[in-house]
Amino acid sequence: MKKQFYLMVVLFLASFSSFAQVSGKVSSTKGEGLPGVNVSIKGTNKGASTDVNGDFKVNAAQGDVLTFSFIGYKNQEVKVTATNINITLEETTSSLTEIVVIGSRGLARTDVDRPVPVDVLSARELRATGQTELGQQVQFMSPSFNSTKNGINGIANYADPASLKGLSPDQMLVLINGKRYHQFAAVQTNVTVGKGTVVTDMNAIPSLALERMEVLRDGAAAQYGSDAIAGIANMVLKKSTGGTSTMQYGQTSKRDGSGYTIGMNYGFALGKTATLNLTGSWQDVNGTDRSDVYNPQPVTGVPAIGYSGIYSSVKATDEALLASRGYWGTGTYGTFKVGQYGSNAMKSGQLFYNLDVPLKKDWTLYSFGGMSHKKVFAQAFFRTAIATSAVSNPDLYPNGYVPQLPGVSVDYSTVAGLKKTSASGWNIDLSTGYGTNYLDQNAENTSNPSMGAASPKNFYIGRVAFGQSLSEINVSKAIQNPNAVKSLNLAFGAQYRVDDFHLTPGDDAASPFNDGVGPLAVTRGKTPGSQGRVGIDKNDKTDIKRSNVGIYADIESDITKNFLLAAAVRYENYSDFGGNVSGKLASRLKLNEKFAIRGSINKGFRAPLLQQIANAASTSTVQSGIITSTKQLPSSDARLAQVGIEAPKPETSWNYNLGLTAQLGESFLFTVDAYQIDIKDRIIITENLRVTSIVALRPLFPGFNEITFFTNQIGTQTKGIDFVASYKKSISPKSRLTGSLAFTVNETKIVDVKATPAALQLGTKTPVILIDTISRGLIETSQPHTKILGSIVYSIGNLTLNVRGTYFGETTAWERLSRPNTGTTNFHQAQTFGGKTLFDASIAYNFTKDLSLTIGGNNITDVYPDKINKSFASYTNGQVPYSRTVNQFGFNGAYYYTSVMLNF
Repeated sequence: MKKQFYLMVVLFLASFSSFAQVSGKVSSTKGEGLPGVNVSIKGTNKGASTDVNGDFKVNAAQGDVLTFSFIGYKNQEVKVTATNINITLEETTSSLTEIVVIGSRGLARTDVDRPVPVDVLSARELRATGQTELGQQVQFMSPSFNSTKNGINGIANYADPASLKGLSPDQMLVLINGKRYHQFAAVQTNVTVGKGTVVTDMNAIPSLALERMEVLRDGAAAQYGSDAIAGIANMVLKKSTGGTSTMQYGQTSKRDGSGYTIGMNYGFALGKTATLNLTGSWQDVNGTDRSDVYNPQPVTGVPAIGYSGIYSSVKATDEALLASRGYWGTGTYGTFKVGQYGSNAMKSGQLFYNLDVPLKKDWTLYSFGGMSHKKVFAQAFFRTAIATSAVSNPDLYPNGYVPQLPGVSVDYSTVAGLKKTSASGWNIDLSTGYGTNYLDQNAENTSNPSMGAASPKNFYIGRVAFGQSLSEINVSKAIQNPNAVKSLNLAFGAQYRVDDFHLTPGDDAASPFNDGVGPLAVTRGKTPGSQGRVGIDKNDKTDIKRSNVGIYADIESDITKNFLLAAAVRYENYSDFGGNVSGKLASRLKLNEKFAIRGSINKGFRAPLLQQIANAASTSTVQSGIITSTKQLPSSDARLAQVGIEAPKPETSWNYNLGLTAQLGESFLFTVDAYQIDIKDRIIITENLRVTSIVALRPLFPGFNEITFFTNQIGTQTKGIDFVASYKKSISPKSRLTGSLAFTVNETKIVDVKATPAALQLGTKTPVILIDTISRGLIETSQPHTKILGSIVYSIGNLTLNVRGTYFGETTAWERLSRPNTGTTNFHQAQTFGGKTLFDASIAYNFTKDLSLTIGGNNITDVYPDKINKSFASYTNGQVPYSRTVNQFGFNGAYYYTSVMLNF
């Protein structure tokens, strides 16, 4: 770190050129200041945006050309000849796309001029969805993006899985202001979308802090590093001055899920040239309940599962006991519910900042970051009061119990850097930063059944923590008047990253081993460890680090006025598994002023995450009076090598994209892009392998019943098409119509499954399968293959009407019919949940230019997913009527809200 600091100081003291601060105001033809106008220095990546009053400040030299661009207005270029520039933008419908930089270190371009597809979502558009969290806002704006809420679903309770193109959450790279943002601490191991992966908690970032969000729908590992196989989500923070405050309150049609979100963004000047933009947000939301009345059902194909009563496994006895206690009427369970299944109650606060300080010698000091503190009130499944049940504790809970699983997720991140443009045109950007997430989990209203009446009711489960430090240098230059070509941009840089991962044990009594094993484990067959979520065992305590060095170079050139060519190459070396090279080649050819074709080829990679290869987890059950356990092994466990299991290596991918862009007249544009992503050595977490049934495992894992681990087991192929169209038309001087249509159709298939290592299979006749039908379904069928987004916005005077429809295609969930001895049987059943269309509507009125009121509803026709077949085990006798396995669109029904926005 000292070397990095000294390098910054040296560059800070260096003098390359003399720039002046150019300021001014951008107004409409009506004389109103325009907020959010993009102001860029032509031929560079430098720029700014106007504040809420239309004012801007940017460091530029005499003779530079400033480009002003804003959706709905004509682009305008102005040569710098003074330090104050005031301009007026004329309204038009031809500027349908905004200039962006993501996906290239070359010149800023509109999406139709880029060689790769980018969705640009303004903060205003995100808020207009009526959704209260960023992940769900993007879900209803970007066709390839998926993120839904979960209930009773392990780690997914605390951070929603978000993905691009139907791939895994950790195959999408998340950036803030173009810098890598840290991932969540805990790995998701439940049977749901993203099983075995690590998400990035986008909901830790308030949308009010954003100027816009850019979704790059193309591989970009060569440009930005590991994880960018599916694409990139880049969040651009506000730099503007002035203030905005918002408040939204809403609830579902079932009169639950009520809650409010309040936020304030304020930017102000520090001295004559520096600016600081701050955002604070607070959200308090109640949970929802969509469980059915408890109604024990015979489970198809699993005769071993008998009647699941509350007090007795004998139906008549249980019904009599329930009736005597007034829970239900004769012959029906009435309204009796044993638990709650829905989105979780949550209290969440965020504070973000964005700082720019122009310094002497034409350097600019910048810093940004924030913190998020989120408490989620999750729940587990109901535990009965039947005395013979391994998980019951009638001594403490004579009527059964539902464990409560509150968790606190805390994120911190900050980046600081220095940047300038030299006299010779080199853009230099030095930065260093650190980001971390930790998850503290508790289990309340629960017990350790093996301890009986002596068991505590509340437990501390432990802490999972992940940290990431990142230092980098990025250098680029737009060559002025290059020979033989129209434009030429060169870029190169280096990055040094350190990841650290920690597991901190919880209460001894929460562990399924050691002091968590009570006397009833053997005498009554009671399960040790806290129910709902077992504690992190002291033997699984982990503190591990690894480092990564990366270097890259890229070049982008307009070979001619119509032909653009770009290329990039990147080398990264990890301290634990070595190096990897990725590359990219992209091009765009204008056929004429209206049409262009574009395409790219990417060789990408995704390194195995530290949370995956270092995670250790232990669970325990009691079978026939014997304590049996399941162990998730870290990849460093030497016993894995003895059965032929290699440590995970990076996934590698080839990503092909071919598209057509068109801007037809001043009102309509569209882009269509077809893609194919081939991933080799995809990292998965294996099925639970039963030690007692696999000969090679018995001598290596005495005392364990099952093991699981991460490995490069499969290859997948994803094919799809994305279509995005926009229409914008001024009906009159005071009215405007805007329409959009976007859809995606894609499919992921497992095309290669590696053979089970011979050493693992040795001596066991039944094939040992590391990935079975259920896990395959999570990859292939758990996310919609089709998604269609359509919206119409009509503005007349101070009134704006917004109607949006979203179609989510069908999904399919699989479950096991019977539990095999080796975990390898294909005796499974599936259920397909049909596609559905959701409609949203809102009406907004601007009382003044600074005060507006919006009343709206999401899913106003109250559409729900198909319910799980009652005879399926996953229905759990009514506790889970909507699948936990698939990620379609949620299950809360209609949501109605009112929001107020005040600018000041």
